[in-house]
Amino acid sequence: MKAYFLALLTAMAWGIGGYFEKKGLQLGHIPAHVGITIRTAVALAVLGSISFPHWKILADTGTRPLLYMVLGGGILAGSAGMLCFYAALKSAPISQVMPIAFTAPLFGMLMGLIVGGESFTWKLAFGVLLTVSGIVLITTR
Repeated sequence: MKAYFLALLTAMAWGIGGYFEKKGLQLGHIPAHVGITIRTAVALAVLGSISFPHWKILADTGTRPLLYMVLGGGILAGSAGMLCFYAALKSAPISQVMPIAFTAPLFGMLMGLIVGGESFTWKLAFGVLLTVSGIVLITTR
């Protein structure tokens, strides 16, 4: 149950945070890449201070796990994904950008099925269908 509560808090933080990010970009006429830099700098300061006591484990981690983190978190999600997200936020209504952008779990699920060896179920397929249907309803005029 704790994991679901944390997931809900995640959704709230990302959704509410996205609203404030869009307002900041608009009000300040801030370019998307500058907005991402502000977001990343603040996150680095906060997360760096929280995680500092655990940095010593990186010496024993090995290169493959670090490469996955750099590729997945730093390049794909942290850079490419954020650049696209901020550009979309800056140029379209948040009510349409957020539902499309947050189809991310669908792509994570596909990676889990195709690459990660996770099990397919009809319940999962139905959930994906409902999710995609909802997004289509929300984002089409």
